[in-house]
Amino acid sequence: MSSGALRRGITAVLERVCAYLWGFPPRLMGPIAAQLGSLRALGWFVWNMPRYQRTLKVFGPVRTHLLCTTISLINGCRYCSHGHAYAFELAYLREYGRLFPLSEQAIDLLRGLSPGVVRRRMVGIVQSAGLHGEVRWLERAAILTTADDPRPTDRDDVRIVHLVRMFRVLNSAGMASKTEPDGDAHSPLNKDIALKLRYARLRDAVDPG
Repeated sequence: MSSGALRRGITAVLERVCAYLWGFPPRLMGPIAAQLGSLRALGWFVWNMPRYQRTLKVFGPVRTHLLCTTISLINGCRYCSHGHAYAFELAYLREYGRLFPLSEQAIDLLRGLSPGVVRRRMVGIVQSAGLHGEVRWLERAAILTTADDPRPTDRDDVRIVHLVRMFRVLNSAGMASKTEPDGDAHSPLNKDIALKLRYARLRDAVDPG
C-alpha cells in the first residue's frame, strides 16, 4: 500500500471513531495523520483517546471542556478552542439550565492574548458563571500549559498534564494546517440535537444577529 493510500485509510478510521463518539468526522484527522505520520497517528490515538475518555468521565464534561478550551486558547489553536468551547457551552447549559456568560465566539476572542491575560480573564468569567470550584483546576491547567516540561506534582495533576500534552499535539496540528473549525462540538453532547437547538435559541435571544 502506498503512503498516500495508508494515510487516507488511517484518516478514515480515525474519522469513523470520532463520528461514532461525536456524531461527525472532524476535519483535523487528516492533518494529524500528515503531521505525525500515518502509523504514529494511529498509535497516538490508541494511547490517548481512552485516557481522555476516562478523564471526561471522572472530571465531567464541564470541567474537561473548560480545561481543553483554556489550554487551546493559550496555545493559540482556533480549531480546538472553538470545538471545545462549544462543547463546554452545551455541557454548562445541560448542567445548570442557563447560558454561560460568554458565547463560544466571544471566548475565542481571548485566543492570541498572553497566557497570563487568558488565565485571568477565564478565571473572572468562570467565577461570574458560578463555577468557583473550577477555578483551581483552570489555573493549574494554565500554569502547566506554559511549562516547558509539564509534570504532575500531585494526584490531581496527572489528568491535567495528560490533557496539556495531548493538546500540544492537537493544537500544533490545527495551527500548522490552519484547519477551520468544524462548527460542531467536540463532545458526545454534539449528538443531542434537542440540547443544541435549545442552546441556539437561547443564544440567539441574548445575542441577536
